[in-house]
Amino acid sequence: MPDLDALRARWTHALEGTRPPGGPDPAPYADNLLARWREPQRRYHSVAHLTAVLDHVDLLEKYADDPDLVRLAAWFHDAVYHPDRSENEERSARLAERALAELGCDASRTREVARLVRLTVTHDPAPDDRDGAVLCDADLAVLASPPDAYAAYTAAVREEYAFVPDEAFRAGRAAVLRELLDLPRLFRTPYGQREWEERARHNVGDELGRLDPTVPGAGA
Repeated sequence: MPDLDALRARWTHALEGTRPPGGPDPAPYADNLLARWREPQRRYHSVAHLTAVLDHVDLLEKYADDPDLVRLAAWFHDAVYHPDRSENEERSARLAERALAELGCDASRTREVARLVRLTVTHDPAPDDRDGAVLCDADLAVLASPPDAYAAYTAAVREEYAFVPDEAFRAGRAAVLRELLDLPRLFRTPYGQREWEERARHNVGDELGRLDPTVPGAGA
C-alpha cells in the first residue's frame, strides 16, 4: 500500500521548491489531492499510479529544467479522472491553476504546471521541452513493465472501463495503442529511449495484436 504520509511529504517538498516561503498550509491541498486519487472509480489511475509517476520523475530529474514543477504536474495530471468523460486533462489543468494560485505560486510557474498537465493528452512534447519529456516519460513508463506487471496494468484499465461493451472497448483501446505506436518515439529522455523504448513498443504491439489480430506485425 502507498505510504500516504510519505506522499504528503513529497507534495510539500515539491510545492516549497516552487513558491516563496510563508504561503498557505500545503497539508489540506495534499489531502484533497490524495482523496481524488483514491476515488472508487479508479483502478489504474490510483494512488499507486501517482506514486509510480513521482518515482519515475525522481529517476529522470536530471533531464528536467525544473524537476519540482514536473512533480507538481504529476500530482495534478490525473487529479480529475472519470473514465466516461473526455475532458479530464483539461479539468485537471484548471484545478492546478486554481490550487497553485491559492498556494502562492507565481503566475508563470502555475501556467507551466497547467501546460504540462495538458501535455499528457498527447504525450508528444516538443524536442526542446525538457520538463514535458520527463513528465511524459514518467507517465508512460508503465508501458515498459515486465509481462506480469503489464498484464496487471491492462486489466486495471479494463476495470476502469467496465461500463463499455467488449467490442467498443477493444476498438477504443486499439485506437489509443495505434496513436502511441505512431509517435516517432514513445520516450524522449535519453534514459527512457535507452531503457524503456524497445520493451514498451513490444508490449504495446503485442497488446494491439491481441485486440486486433488483423494488424500486420502488431504482435511482433
